[in-house]
Amino acid sequence: MELSQMSELMGLSVLLGLLALMATAAVARGWLRAGEERSGRPALTGSTPPHRTQQMLTSHPRVLSGQKANGFPPDKSSGSKKQKQYQRIRKEKPQQHNFTHRLLAAALKSHSGNISCMDFSSNGKYLATCADDRTIRIWSTKDFLQREHRSMRANVELDHATLVRFSPDCRAFIVWLANGDTLRVFKMTKREDGGYTFTATPEDFPKKHKAPVIDIGIANTGKFIMTASSDTTVLIWSLKGQVLSTINTNQMNNTHAAVSPCGRFVASCGFTPDVKVWEVCFGKKGEFQEVVRAFELKGHSAAVHSFAFSNDSRRMASVSKDGTWKLWDTDVEYKKKQDPYLLKTGRFEEAAGAAPCRLALSPNAQVLALASGSSIHLYNTRRGEKEECFERVHGECIANLSFDITGRFLASCGDRAVRLFHNTPGHRAMVEEMQGHLKRASNESTRQRLQQQLTQAQETLKSLGALKK
Repeated sequence: MELSQMSELMGLSVLLGLLALMATAAVARGWLRAGEERSGRPALTGSTPPHRTQQMLTSHPRVLSGQKANGFPPDKSSGSKKQKQYQRIRKEKPQQHNFTHRLLAAALKSHSGNISCMDFSSNGKYLATCADDRTIRIWSTKDFLQREHRSMRANVELDHATLVRFSPDCRAFIVWLANGDTLRVFKMTKREDGGYTFTATPEDFPKKHKAPVIDIGIANTGKFIMTASSDTTVLIWSLKGQVLSTINTNQMNNTHAAVSPCGRFVASCGFTPDVKVWEVCFGKKGEFQEVVRAFELKGHSAAVHSFAFSNDSRRMASVSKDGTWKLWDTDVEYKKKQDPYLLKTGRFEEAAGAAPCRLALSPNAQVLALASGSSIHLYNTRRGEKEECFERVHGECIANLSFDITGRFLASCGDRAVRLFHNTPGHRAMVEEMQGHLKRASNESTRQRLQQQLTQAQETLKSLGALKK
């Protein structure tokens, strides 16, 4: 073989050898990259210096998240601290329950704990709420339809309030303390800037109840305070903290108790199928005399969940585990043994279940609000028909229901928010009432006044998209 041919053959062999080596290196590099990806490390390429490779290994996100590297657990100190901080933030700020509805007027959301009770002041200017965040909030009702809802805060030291009620003069409010098991009075002092300073009285009321207290109330006459516990005890107190009378309801247990808006009566319901009403009697000079049985609401066939008075105390409503609600005429001469009259009975099947049931009666007794679980149902009391239903209003069971003193709004609480609804059944009832009065009116000035009220109610319903054609 010639020298030139031999040299060409050797060059070709060298070239093939180099190609084979390059192919082998490429395959090896692919295996290495695949192995590194399976183990959670970045691939080691020929362009990565040794010190950068070490940085990539130590800063890889899967290694920092607590997974093992090279068979050994990484340093968990920094990661565990961040995880604990994140968990602590999640506990401190639980997710707020979201609810929307075309009739939702406002949602009041300043509390950081669950709201257990609320009360409208007698002058209609304020709404008081208490929650397990150790605060009481006083809201301005004139801000309900504004974008921002202002509130003033009163702190409850080393405790929290479960119940709250305004005094008749709106210059103070009382609360029931969850841990202290007693009443505390807060005085409201107006400041020059228009706000209020809240000051607790030096001494709380003495402890008298032996069971958890479920309701409190103040007579609008300012003559007495009522507290009721879950056994069968209702106490009547003077404003200075002296027990005036002890009532045994004989109802196995109490589920609800209230003072009538007129300030004369105290009522309770419980395991028995009736509502019992007493009159708290005072002398001409304002001295306490006695508590006497006034009348009873009889007609249910099972335990009564709750009841409510109309604003003039001439009507009462009740709801029972027998699955019915009833409206009563209580404008009777009970001293002459006259019994209340049953005006209407309606069905409310949800009341027959195990969930607690709440009730509120509009000031004019034309609308009844019933709550079971986290849903609210509104009824026209004249026809007995359900007109509105709001489902899953709160993240918890509804704790309290109340109409404002004008009857325009219905308020509910059950989580960290108070939700206010437009009372469209009330406006419809007004339309029906005005139309009936117009047909019977003979005086022209009376007809004009009725027509104005009718037009106003119809325009309100139209603006809310609730006007029935």
